[in-house]
Amino acid sequence: MKDLKAISLVPSITETLYSLGLNEEVVGITKFCVHPQDWFRTKERVGGTKNIHIQKIRELQPDLIIANKEENVKEQVEELAKDFEVLLTDVNNFEEALQMTRSVGNAVSKGFEADQLTAGIERKFSKINPAEQKTAAYLIWQNPYMTVGGDTFIHEMMKKAGFENIFADTNRYPETQINELKELKPEYLLLSSEPYPFKQKHIDELQQQLPGTKVILVDGEMFSWYGSRMLLAADYFRRLRLSL
Repeated sequence: MKDLKAISLVPSITETLYSLGLNEEVVGITKFCVHPQDWFRTKERVGGTKNIHIQKIRELQPDLIIANKEENVKEQVEELAKDFEVLLTDVNNFEEALQMTRSVGNAVSKGFEADQLTAGIERKFSKINPAEQKTAAYLIWQNPYMTVGGDTFIHEMMKKAGFENIFADTNRYPETQINELKELKPEYLLLSSEPYPFKQKHIDELQQQLPGTKVILVDGEMFSWYGSRMLLAADYFRRLRLSL
């Protein structure tokens, strides 16, 4: 595998490649690929997930580029696919996350390691069994406030964590407003640490406006990163529920 030259355009997949045992084989990552830290510091960065530096990628001459339908821009991925092999992933639920991990593993000749990783994720999540589902909304953005619909990976992870998404009947990432949240009365409002970096001040502001809902800050990586991060997510969800 020393001859492979791969570029990852997806932060969670970059971390997964590291977990599968790759190192020198990965020659390029995005500026948002913060895990692992040593890769973030030393690997060549090829732009952001939505603003890829195509010329820099051409200079690296990769054998494989791993992208994602939602994370990356279609036109940029199609441009790269004219000259390079592109593995385009699409993850909208738990099972697709496991399949993506296996597909990536096979693409980089780490199929055995990928099978072990997915088996470990399944074991971890099999031990989570919340006694009851708490109604909740999950915010990923403000100005405007944006939440998650029932066809997203985050929705699926909310269920795994024991939260019933009050926006389950919507698609993708709809906008919402304080008045709507007041009407729907979720037991919890989950403020994600990414992509919008919600902080304590946002909790304080929203708690005042939604006195009947408990507003909490959650680790966005645990809810939205598929692949090896899911090994940590299972334990995080268990601790989160115990803290409520």
